[in-house]
Amino acid sequence: MFSRRQLLQFGGGVTAIAFAMGAVPRLFSGTAVAAVPTAPADEHFEVSHTDAEWHAQLNDDQFEVLRRQGTERPFTSPLNDEHRNGTFACAGCDLPAFSSTTKFDSHTGWPSFWQPLDNAVAVSTDTSFGVVRDEVHCRRCGGHLGHVFADGPKPTGLRYCMNGVAMTFKALPA
Repeated sequence: MFSRRQLLQFGGGVTAIAFAMGAVPRLFSGTAVAAVPTAPADEHFEVSHTDAEWHAQLNDDQFEVLRRQGTERPFTSPLNDEHRNGTFACAGCDLPAFSSTTKFDSHTGWPSFWQPLDNAVAVSTDTSFGVVRDEVHCRRCGGHLGHVFADGPKPTGLRYCMNGVAMTFKALPA
């Protein structure tokens, strides 16, 4: 698990990670992503806890990503290789967020989807690392899930690049 401060300490590594996440190509594309509602910075969420309560509910990696906008290392999440039929939900509040039918291999090392479930996520502007990105968070608890980029497959052309540690998976019965 990397904090933003640790990523900045890596210098050139930040550029490589930003490129893998789609930030660098977006700098040159000028394409804005407006796939889901944008959340105001002062939004209040249905599910709300103190940091101590969140820490008691989540493991350290989940807390760092969901509550501190961290990023897991690429290719470390078992959900990246999850190919069964089912639903990916927010690890913070269990709100279903993505269907396995919209998952695809983006070759970035993070679980990627071309569309969220209806009324599951919201997007806000993230300006960390000196680039503008669209942060995806759970619409019910505000947990940071990842980012969305305008370089995905049809039919939406979007790539929801999610942190696997921020989600759980529930397989459908076979």
